[in-house]
Amino acid sequence: MDVTLLGTGAPQGLPRPGCPCAACATAVGDEARAATALLVDGALMIDLTPGPAFAAARAGRSLAGVRQVLLSHPHDGPAMEVPAGLPQPGRVADGRELALLDGHRVRATAVDIPGTGYEISGADGERLLYLPPGAAPAGLGNGNSRAAGGGAEGVGGAGPYDLVLLDVLARPDALARLRASGAVDAATDVVAVHLDHDVPPGPELHRRLAAVGARAVADGSTLLVGEFHAVPDLPRRTLVLGGARSGKSVEAERRLAAFPDVVYVATGGTRDGDQDWAQRVSLHRERRPSSWRTVETCDLVPLLEAAGPGRAAAGPGTDAAGPGEGGGPGAGSRTGRPAGVSPLLIDCLALWLTHVMDEVGAWDDATWEAGGRQALRERTDALVAAVRETHRPVVAVSNEVGSGVVPTTSAGRRFRDELGRLNAAFAAECEQVLLVVAGQALALRG
Repeated sequence: MDVTLLGTGAPQGLPRPGCPCAACATAVGDEARAATALLVDGALMIDLTPGPAFAAARAGRSLAGVRQVLLSHPHDGPAMEVPAGLPQPGRVADGRELALLDGHRVRATAVDIPGTGYEISGADGERLLYLPPGAAPAGLGNGNSRAAGGGAEGVGGAGPYDLVLLDVLARPDALARLRASGAVDAATDVVAVHLDHDVPPGPELHRRLAAVGARAVADGSTLLVGEFHAVPDLPRRTLVLGGARSGKSVEAERRLAAFPDVVYVATGGTRDGDQDWAQRVSLHRERRPSSWRTVETCDLVPLLEAAGPGRAAAGPGTDAAGPGEGGGPGAGSRTGRPAGVSPLLIDCLALWLTHVMDEVGAWDDATWEAGGRQALRERTDALVAAVRETHRPVVAVSNEVGSGVVPTTSAGRRFRDELGRLNAAFAAECEQVLLVVAGQALALRG
């Protein structure tokens, strides 16, 4: 079964008509995208795109053999042309199955917005799932745990799909739900469609998709369902560095938004009477997916050691997955890493270091020389060793503070120096290291 993407853009296309934004201005060549529409084996068309006959011809295809045209969502973009000779477009009621004469079977699946998803099976058993723009499968929960038996009624119930086409950038939680249910695994080709101007086209678009195990293709591309397409190996350990308000936390959160069972480790805790801090914490909480579990602790080593071979989750305040749960970048057969491993997002190492320096008395010069220095080294060495040995996917955030002015106090200089050492040691154990400046992620490694 092959699928030709006559368009891969949002309903209004990319660039949007009359939009002056930078993303639209740079959406040229292969990065210009018409509204998403699929042509399956030349016989089934899903959704319409402007000038479908011309789009098909440009891709080396013909619409002459199309026997069914199905719509997945209300079309609020440019007026859709239905070429002469094509069947009148229609929709299939949720849960209903349509058998076509050429051997395709189409099952309508419920989604959580107005619209319909379609599961399409070929004559040889290949299976694909197509979701409308801004949609996630209904009935799969929120990506916080795996569905018993793997999959929900009508979505992934027969095992993982060979190909999934969905709005990855607008709804990464949809991909997390599919992964949690077993409908998407490491062999599933995840292709982003309904691409809009919210993400700059070109390298940044492809970088963000690769970080969550997905890819984008140009309009007119033909995909062979069941053919494996490798995406860059998802790193087990990532360190995201940046200055204040640089966007480092947003970048870290984005990297795990499409995975289930994420455990968010907040090292800052609460500060009674500090309204500014409370507001910062509130903003972070509002931004996180509701399915993520939060652990407020600075005891990181037990969390990193949890869920290794023969281990159970442990540690103060942990809410980590036990055996049989989890599924971050590469868990078990679904993503290529050990099963039972929930990914950790640690935000941030600078606050962890502040807490540890408090505990060992590192701010006082006399205490520092009398044993505080050695005590801090032991704590940081233990953390770095745990990162080296962990079986959990980890994304950690830390401040980059070495580029500013020299602090005027010995305690300030000590913190700057020790954070620089910690960042360097932690980065040495990570497959990927990013520096975020003005919201732009620069790859230092990986």
